[in-house]
Amino acid sequence: MAMPDAGDGRVAIVTGGAKGIGLATVEALVADGARPVLFDRDEAALAAASRQLAARGIEHGAEQLDVSDESAVEAAVARVLARWGRVDVLVNNAGIGRRHPTLELTAADWQAVVDVNLTAVFFCARAAARPMIARGAGAIVNVASMMGLSGGGLYPNLSYHATKGAVVNLTRALAVEWAGHGIRVNAVAPTWVRTDLTQGLFRDEALMARMLDVTPMRRLAEPADVANAIVFLASERAGMITGHTLPVDGGFLAQ
Repeated sequence: MAMPDAGDGRVAIVTGGAKGIGLATVEALVADGARPVLFDRDEAALAAASRQLAARGIEHGAEQLDVSDESAVEAAVARVLARWGRVDVLVNNAGIGRRHPTLELTAADWQAVVDVNLTAVFFCARAAARPMIARGAGAIVNVASMMGLSGGGLYPNLSYHATKGAVVNLTRALAVEWAGHGIRVNAVAPTWVRTDLTQGLFRDEALMARMLDVTPMRRLAEPADVANAIVFLASERAGMITGHTLPVDGGFLAQ
């Protein structure tokens, strides 16, 4: 069974959907005809995003939860199914970072990043895949990072790099395992993107200059740059693409 394309009432879950890349992805999915469901642990940001969507008459869902909480993920997906009876798309976007030199990285900080950037991706993918398998169709897009394909950062960020590299291979493994069920699993690997997660970096003018120096296109990404790639991979326009990680990196990895 082919996955319904734009305008056919697809239900698309976006984790970390209340701001940054997640909210840009919600907007792009709406433009592509899908009904978005925002998962986010930031209650205030989630409420604000939901109000904005409602004011425009956009049918959507909003679930406040920590995606690293297995039972909370299972319950939230169950509520989505109870309301709409389907899950067509999952975008695993929620992520955090702890930028410390490795010798100063605590076990607690390491584990926090692993929980959100990797374990939560597993929890959400597994929960969403059950109804997708039942329908014989679905698309999952994971947000990795260009640093999941390269060790060449401009500052130490070991736990982030390690988890994003793991997401790249998790994407491959799930793509192979679930291809026979009609589920495509892909990832995007963004460069530095202007979001709340990175705003502290961009205040450092010297670091900003170095970022531009290693980016052939000589600019950083906006959330919409990544969102557009995600929506492409989630759509039937990418119907023969699975197990792929698409860099959205301005040429960083081509060097």
